[in-house]
Amino acid sequence: MDRRLELDAILRTLAPKTYFQPPSNAQMVYPCVVYHYDTRVDQHADNRAFRSTDRYVLTVIDKDPDSHIWRNIMDALPMTAHQRWFTADGLNHHVINLHF
Repeated sequence: MDRRLELDAILRTLAPKTYFQPPSNAQMVYPCVVYHYDTRVDQHADNRAFRSTDRYVLTVIDKDPDSHIWRNIMDALPMTAHQRWFTADGLNHHVINLHF
């Protein structure tokens, strides 16, 4: 199975409304997770890459300021880092970097 589809399946168990790179005119239902591919991260030794992971940026969007969705994602997927939190249009956004 494609790794991105595997990640998508995991995210949907944690947040059923999950969107991968949605178009700007998408009508999203909250709470949700929006994610996109960010970059490939290589670890090197002896002048060559010996391990590569893809990094995704996830944004958990919820009306509830005490939402636990972002914490559940971080507990379920170990290679995550919470980057920031902000509000926009009355919605709470938690931005997470994920290596998968």
